[in-house]
Amino acid sequence: QAQLVESGGDWVQAGGSLRLTCAASGLTVSKYIMAWFRQAPGQEREFVAALNYDGSPHYRDSVKGRFTISRDIDQNAVNLQLSTLQPEDTAVYYCAMGRPPYRLGADPGTSPTDYTNWGQGTQVTVSS
Repeated sequence: QAQLVESGGDWVQAGGSLRLTCAASGLTVSKYIMAWFRQAPGQEREFVAALNYDGSPHYRDSVKGRFTISRDIDQNAVNLQLSTLQPEDTAVYYCAMGRPPYRLGADPGTSPTDYTNWGQGTQVTVSS
C-alpha cells in the first residue's frame, strides 16, 4: 500500500527558509505526478507545487521564485525548498500523488480531487 510521510516543518521568522521532505513507500515517485498542497486554519487546501511525471515543475503564482520542488530518486522522496518565507505561508503542508491516468502533455492538476494517497502533513509557522 502506498504511503507518503511529510517532515521538515518548523517555526521560522519571516525571510527564513525550510526544506520539507515527502518520503514515499509502496510507490516510485519518478513514475507519478507528485504535489505539495497547504492548508491554513479556516482555509481550503490549496495547490503549492507539483512535479509532472516528466520532471517538469509547476507552481502557484505566489510561491514562484521562492519555493522549489524536486525529487530524490535515491531516497524515493519529493522535497520542497521554501525560501523567503512570509507569514501568509503559515499552514500545514501536505504531499500527495496524482491520480492516474495522466494525459500526455497535460499540466498537473491543481485541485485536491486530482490527488490521492495524502500524507499526514507537516506544520510550517512563519512569524513576522
